[in-house]
Amino acid sequence: MTDNGPVGQMLEACQCRNNDQRRSALKEIVQEITLVALSRNGFFNRGAFYGGTALRIFHGLGRFSEDLDFSLLEPDPAFDLGLWLEPVRQELASFGFDMEVSRKAKSAAGAVQSAFIKGGTLIHLVRIVGMSPPVSGVPAGEMLKIKFEVDTDPPAGATFEIKYRLLPIPYSVRLYDLPSLFAGKIHAVLCRNWNQRVKGRDFFDYLWLLGRGVSVNLPHLEARMRQSGHLIDAGPLDRDRLVVLLKDRFSRVDYEQARRDIAPYIADSRLVEAWSRDLFTTVTSEQLKCS
Repeated sequence: MTDNGPVGQMLEACQCRNNDQRRSALKEIVQEITLVALSRNGFFNRGAFYGGTALRIFHGLGRFSEDLDFSLLEPDPAFDLGLWLEPVRQELASFGFDMEVSRKAKSAAGAVQSAFIKGGTLIHLVRIVGMSPPVSGVPAGEMLKIKFEVDTDPPAGATFEIKYRLLPIPYSVRLYDLPSLFAGKIHAVLCRNWNQRVKGRDFFDYLWLLGRGVSVNLPHLEARMRQSGHLIDAGPLDRDRLVVLLKDRFSRVDYEQARRDIAPYIADSRLVEAWSRDLFTTVTSEQLKCS
């Protein structure tokens, strides 16, 4: 039977045209229920939401997103992500999602703590949409998997806002404001190490924010780059220097690979057809604003 409650309403609002889109929408629903759990248990008194999923849920970014990224408001090496996992599991269960929520063992010392939310894709799609197995294009053993990360040593300079959502139930979230989100995205464009692979999602988000006239929180970007070791001299990071760094990065991108990376996350491939070095460098010179 089709779920006509808040979860069904959320899936219907996505206007999915195929099972790939339903899977992505299902992941977003699980992401939002996770935010509900964190909100109801006071997480956002201590932390904030950022990254591509924050842009997608609260600002309408035109692509699906995979992970949940959070940052504490102040450094806290004693923070224990494990304390939040059972409330998340219970909240998901209250909406009919039988999900495993488990902490990822740390492979090295670092400030980022990770966990995974996992569950069967097919069983949840069948329950919500009212389909009968087998469902074409959805493997019976497929797992829905969401990474959940918290940075316990946040770089300085971020600014925040409170946002509200009404589904699946009314809740509020503290998240990075748009200039700080843009700073985080530019840090990813410049500094993310993917062993020569290009994460096209970073470049998609960069153009999306640039096209909406969002200014970059430059002090926060500088703090991020110094913390990650990508800015080590004493000179300040100003707009002119940032433009030079971005142009150098854009000159070394495999744009065909970037288009392949973003393809599963967007509904219209025309959004990335024009990607090229000239496009990125020209619009950056003309439109990048800093604050």
